[in-house]
Amino acid sequence: MYNFRLVLYVWVLSIIGILVINSAADGFAAKQLIGFVGGSVVMIIFSLIDYNYIAKFEWYLYSINIGMLIAVKLFGISVNGARRWFSLGPFGTFQPSELSKVIMLIIFAHLISEQKEKINSLATILRIGILYVIPMFLVAWEPDLSTTMVFAFLFCTLMFVGGISYKIIGAILGAALPLGGILIWYIQQPGQILLHDYQLNRVLSFLNPSDYLLTTYNQQYNSIMAIGSGMLTGKGLDNNTITSVKGGNFISEPQTDFIFAVVGEELGFIGSCVVIGLILLIVIECLRIAKDARDMRGHLVASGVAGIITFQSFVNIGVATGILPNTGLPLPFVSYGLSSLLSNFICIGLVLNVGLQRNRR
Repeated sequence: MYNFRLVLYVWVLSIIGILVINSAADGFAAKQLIGFVGGSVVMIIFSLIDYNYIAKFEWYLYSINIGMLIAVKLFGISVNGARRWFSLGPFGTFQPSELSKVIMLIIFAHLISEQKEKINSLATILRIGILYVIPMFLVAWEPDLSTTMVFAFLFCTLMFVGGISYKIIGAILGAALPLGGILIWYIQQPGQILLHDYQLNRVLSFLNPSDYLLTTYNQQYNSIMAIGSGMLTGKGLDNNTITSVKGGNFISEPQTDFIFAVVGEELGFIGSCVVIGLILLIVIECLRIAKDARDMRGHLVASGVAGIITFQSFVNIGVATGILPNTGLPLPFVSYGLSSLLSNFICIGLVLNVGLQRNRR
């Protein structure tokens, strides 16, 4: 049975996103509306294609993915020192790493399901890990640290759902915690080579916000003020007062990474809870479909989509509210960005198909 409830949640959240984008900045809502209509068509198409059939082309998809990520580094347009986009002329830009998330989800849901009986063997973990790290490295090379983190989280989600042993998870966490502490210490040392200057400044401004209040931390500080100023019911959409995000120009690109600041300011605490609640309902529906999936592959696909939406939402809202360092991840279905919107709709289409296929068990 087609899960119209999930479609309704996605559409309502997307429409709220279009309204907030229109309020955040001029000239973006019309493109987002076109993306919403086109994305909905793509979602329906993917919901009717058996995900098992798509998975049969895993090595073709893997090759396309690698080629696409190499091509954008060589021939993509450069913005602030990063090459993440292809120019599509009057149609805007295309970000391959967004589509890459979907491709990686399909490929590795298939590979892990095929190796589920050997998932805890070192050879299997290394083989899957090496194949996964190659495209993840290419995304990091652009550089795009935020999307690289999404890739890492998706891999952890798929391996966990795929049945990796708790002993292995415990060993990894036991090693990761002290290494994380060492990493934080190292990046603060003169001459560190792991992070670019702008990435380092974002981390340092999070650790010492008062020292960067007028520079790197300024956007997050203004975002927190904007969310707080919305109070319970908000200032209303299309607010152009000089003290607003749009009217005062306190945040650059508020329609993308800091869209939640506009949500908080113009829709208030109630509107923010509605947005978060809709995201939560979408994740819950994905997990419900995953639980009843026809096979392990479908279980992994639906769980992976839930993981992507959860992680990106948590990071985006965490940045806007100052509980995480500033990093550029869009809020699913709300932030402006046609590449992100399209990839999210493809993911939902795959989840819908998993739900349809379970009736054929």
